[in-house]
Amino acid sequence: MNRPAGPLASMKDFIAALPKAELHVHLEGCLEPEMALHFASRNRADYPYRTIEEARQGTRFHDLASFIRAMAVNTNTLTSVEDHYELAYAYLQRMHAQNVVHVELAMSPQGFLMRGLEIKPCIEAVASAFQDAGSRFGMTGGIIAGCMRHRPAEEALDMLAALRESGEHILAVGLHGAESGSEPRFFERHFQFARAEGWHTVAHAGEEGPADYVAQALDILRAERIDHGVRSEEDPALVRRLAAEGVPLTLCPVSNVYLGVVDTLDEHNIARLLRQGVAVSLHSDDPAYFGGYLSDHFEQTAAAVGLSFEEVAELNRNAIRAAFVDEHRKAALLEETDRVVARLAPVPAR
Repeated sequence: MNRPAGPLASMKDFIAALPKAELHVHLEGCLEPEMALHFASRNRADYPYRTIEEARQGTRFHDLASFIRAMAVNTNTLTSVEDHYELAYAYLQRMHAQNVVHVELAMSPQGFLMRGLEIKPCIEAVASAFQDAGSRFGMTGGIIAGCMRHRPAEEALDMLAALRESGEHILAVGLHGAESGSEPRFFERHFQFARAEGWHTVAHAGEEGPADYVAQALDILRAERIDHGVRSEEDPALVRRLAAEGVPLTLCPVSNVYLGVVDTLDEHNIARLLRQGVAVSLHSDDPAYFGGYLSDHFEQTAAAVGLSFEEVAELNRNAIRAAFVDEHRKAALLEETDRVVARLAPVPAR
């Protein structure tokens, strides 16, 4: 018997049912004010806020630079190895509740050092959180170690060398932080190092930086994925190249609104890029600061830019295809996505 035309589920329920992959999220950006206040009290950290209301007020910002400063205040409460396990596991547990089944969690090991911690124990703590999420929820994923582009390039090279002691826990190396004045080409040696160690590579480019930064990340850094890349649209030839080569772009539309990359969510180009054949996917970036987590961002974006059920499913498929996970796992998640579509998505009327 044929299914009737029309929706079988709401978009909210459809998104909830999809087996989602989160590829662009920062550990430090998952630190909710309540947790920061808890860590500050436990660690007797230098923290300017005494109440949860003050801590929430402290998360306000107006651009990428002021956001990074606001986040640094909270991040400075992470002064023990245990904090990093608790933060990572709390995030993974939250993602399990949203049916996120694969997470690649970015973090800044240089930040561990700046807070007086050693890199290896912190990496091992986050890796333990992944192991526990795997055994309890069947979740897969791993760690993306980011180079801080606003810090000296040599410092990031030293950080990568120190990562060798925890190399088995590193899934990929990334390039994070404000792009202004920091071209991807400055980190060519870092990405050569990462490839030599057998680590995957991703790079933030084309968020506040121009389309040329995306081209640099591809041609000079040889990044396998581009984080953001929204400004690729300024160069039509680059967009055609991205589509032809199947370069994954991990877009964060809600983040882009909060940080002033676009004025409103309905202006975002995620739908235009998807409809031009670019392998875009949707992610949350720093969810504790941007009004919700992955499913929330899917719902808001789908409504704002008019995504169909099939387009939402394709965003999910693109994330799965771009994930650094074995082909058997990818195939299983793609099949599950197709089952959700068959069960819940509307059939167009003839």
